[in-house]
Amino acid sequence: MNAANLYPVAAVIADSATPSTADAQRALDLELAQRHRWGDDAAFEELYERFSGLVYNLCLRMAGERELASDLAQEIFLRIFRHLGRFEGRASLKTWVTQVTLNHCRSRLGRRHRRRQRFRPQPLVEEGEEGVELVDEGRDPEQRAAAAEESRQVAAAVAQLPSPYREAVVLCDLEGMSYQQIAEILEVRIGTVRSRIARGRTRLRAILEKSELATGTIGQRPGGGTRSRGEKA
Repeated sequence: MNAANLYPVAAVIADSATPSTADAQRALDLELAQRHRWGDDAAFEELYERFSGLVYNLCLRMAGERELASDLAQEIFLRIFRHLGRFEGRASLKTWVTQVTLNHCRSRLGRRHRRRQRFRPQPLVEEGEEGVELVDEGRDPEQRAAAAEESRQVAAAVAQLPSPYREAVVLCDLEGMSYQQIAEILEVRIGTVRSRIARGRTRLRAILEKSELATGTIGQRPGGGTRSRGEKA
């Protein structure tokens, strides 16, 4: 059977004159959701392959603990499996998956934080917990060990930020997303994104300074270079 008959949404866009890259990707996203809705098991497998790293990394950076991040990621993909058929393509599939991830993390981590306040505080990164690793394998063992420890401390500090600041800092400084992308994901104005990132970085520096780990790495984009607070995405 012709693929155009199976997936009319993608076919309509494919037949249009020189669609933009975004439109072409949107068509593929809609096709994938439609295949999932019609019972194609391979569709969800493709989505998992595309976004498993993104979802896990966001969970790890929001929670600061690997075991908890793994649990959150499993729960999130269960939610995605249940609701993927409702995806309508109003935003990209990546944006939608990121929104589902952040919404679930807000809910679960918020409840967990309230429970911890009732009893006794627990460390956000347990002894021996690796946290977020941003280590250059080209360094010597001593440098790698120091960098790994610094990454663990930064991960714990990020996890202490208020949720709005933590989300903005993680998406910008750790996931490398533009202000425009972050605004779409968080459904806020770009000015609000800039404000949250600036305030989040300020609080993060204060936390690190308090733990005697003030470094010059906060605010750097992946791959090197620093984005100033006033820089436009």
